Amino acid sequence: MRNWMSLQADLGNFQYRRNVYVFALKMSFLAVILSGVIIALTIPPLGFFGLLPMTLPHAIGFAAIFSWLVGGTVSGMLSLAAGFTMHELTLSRAEFEKLSRTDTLSGLLNRRAFTEALETTEDNASLVIFDVDRFKAINDRFGHACGDAVIMAVSAVLTSAFDELSVVARLGGEEFGVIVSGEPLEARLERIHAVRARIAGRPITVEGQNIAITISGGVADLVAGRSKQQVYASADRALYLAKALGRNRVVHEREGLQHAWHGLAENGFGTESRGTGSDNVMQAYGI
Repeated sequence: MRNWMSLQADLGNFQYRRNVYVFALKMSFLAVILSGVIIALTIPPLGFFGLLPMTLPHAIGFAAIFSWLVGGTVSGMLSLAAGFTMHELTLSRAEFEKLSRTDTLSGLLNRRAFTEALETTEDNASLVIFDVDRFKAINDRFGHACGDAVIMAVSAVLTSAFDELSVVARLGGEEFGVIVSGEPLEARLERIHAVRARIAGRPITVEGQNIAITISGGVADLVAGRSKQQVYASADRALYLAKALGRNRVVHEREGLQHAWHGLAENGFGTESRGTGSDNVMQAYGI
């Protein structure tokens, strides 16, 4: 990989065909210059010892013409062939790199690419983990083709809702990740909540079936001095809390255990079940 990058830097970017012709032209001139150096070093001594079949000026002239017509042309043709080979190799490598970083169903980045993007993201950003609610039930009731359609529909909404400063990926299954950057925290949260509401308010139609979709989300903030592992774990816990509170909602990491208690009560948990639910939430938050 390092050698390939060095070759690209030294000889030009072979992704573009124009650069291939420039490369061939450069190689032709270098071949002619090298031929001129060889002529300058060899012909005068041969003339000095009387080994040339013609005068020295004529020999130098013929050698120069020969180097331009033959050496330059042959070098240019060979360089052109090599350049186009490297052009095809560059395009193939770029396509392979794209495929290795892209989820084939949704067209979004995959987990590997998302993890790399997360590692390079500085502060003043938020990590969101979205999860499609009751996705297994959708698959079981309507079939996997409908499940794939749900994944693609959610992917399309996420792609259109977040700008180029954000990173959107499918982490696997029905789980998506988004890095929201470039806005104050309140603006980021407003956009995240709007995405959830937009998906909930727009059922999709697949094979004559109207399928209602909701998503839950957990949000954690990237701040200076905080490890990416901590941020991801906190967002995951917030997602767990959103699920425990009844789904179809977004929970920020700062909302915490008090939100959990109130949400569980609002969802009608009895005394016995409330204890179980709160135990799960406390376990999720490490309490």
